Amino acid sequence: MPPAAPGPILRRRRLGTELRRLRERAGLTGDQVIERIGWASASKLSRLENGRSRPDPDDVGVLLNLYGAGDEQREELLAITLEAGDMRGWLRNFPVMTEQQRAFAELEAGCAEILEYNPVLVPGLLQTAGYARHRIISAARVAERAGDPEAAEDPETEVRARQARQSLLTRPDAPRYTAVLEEAALGRRAGPPEMLHDQFAHLCEVAMLPNVTLRLLLRDTRIGDWYLPPTAFSVYRFADPLDPETLAIEGGFTDVMSSEANTLNRYKVVFEWLCSAALSASDTLSWLFEATGRPETAAESTVAYGPATAPAQRRRASGRLTTDR
Repeated sequence: MPPAAPGPILRRRRLGTELRRLRERAGLTGDQVIERIGWASASKLSRLENGRSRPDPDDVGVLLNLYGAGDEQREELLAITLEAGDMRGWLRNFPVMTEQQRAFAELEAGCAEILEYNPVLVPGLLQTAGYARHRIISAARVAERAGDPEAAEDPETEVRARQARQSLLTRPDAPRYTAVLEEAALGRRAGPPEMLHDQFAHLCEVAMLPNVTLRLLLRDTRIGDWYLPPTAFSVYRFADPLDPETLAIEGGFTDVMSSEANTLNRYKVVFEWLCSAALSASDTLSWLFEATGRPETAAESTVAYGPATAPAQRRRASGRLTTDR
C-alpha cells in the first residue's frame, strides 16, 4: 500500500516552493507580480510562497497563467492546491484542536519517518488519555491565569484529538517512529500512581510495534561531546523527495518549524548522539516492563539514579544489559 498523502502543511510548502520557482523562471519580482494581477498586498504572495496560508485555487490559477506554466505542471500544482486546503476528515471533527496540536497533526499526516526527543514529557504520540488529560488541564490553568481565552476549551475534545493523532502509528502504512525518552521525564510526578501505571504499560505496548523504536536515556549519561539538548524537537521525513524534511522545535509555549538544511543537520547530529547514548531498544523495553509494576516508585525521588532506574543500573553492572545501541 502506498504511503498516505502528506498533510496540508507540507502541501502548502511544496506549492509555495514551486510557485516561487516558476516566478523566478519567468524573471518576475514579487512587486511585479502584485502589480500585474492587481492584488492589494505583497504579503499575500509572500505568505503563499512561504506556505503560511491556505491557497485559493483561483489565486493559484491566476499565478500559473502569469508564469506560463504548462498543462501538466498546472494540473499537478492545482491538485496540490486542493490537498493544501484539505484539513482531512478527522481534523474537521475536532475544530477546537489547539493551533499547536493541529500543526503537528498536519505534519504527521503522510510522513514516512519521525524522529522525536522530549526531555521533560512523554511525547504526545505516546501519551495515554489520562496522561494527556493531566497535561492539557495543567496547560489550561496556566492559560487561564494568563488571561488566555483558550483556557475555556473542553479538555476532553483535545484528548480525543490527540488519541486520533496516535492512530498513525498503527495504520497500514504507518511511518517509522523513533523516540528518545528521558528517564527524568518518566520519573516526574506527572500524575497519580494509577495514571503513571497505565502510561508505563502503554509505552510497553507501543514499543513492541514493528515500526516503533523507543530508546531510554538514563540520568547522567554523557551525550556526544558533553552536549545538553536544550529543548524538545522532532524531525519529519517524507516519501516524496520533493517534500523537504521538516524540523519542529518545541518551546514551552511557542514552537518553531524549519526546513533549513543547516539547522536540520545540526539536530540530526544531536539525535544520533542521543541514540548512541541511550539504552538499546530491547533494554529500554526491559526497563519499561520492570517500571510498569512500580510507577509510584518511578515518580519518587530523583536522588542519584532514582529507584526506578536502580534495577536497570544493577543489570548493567552485572552484565545483564547489552551494550548494543
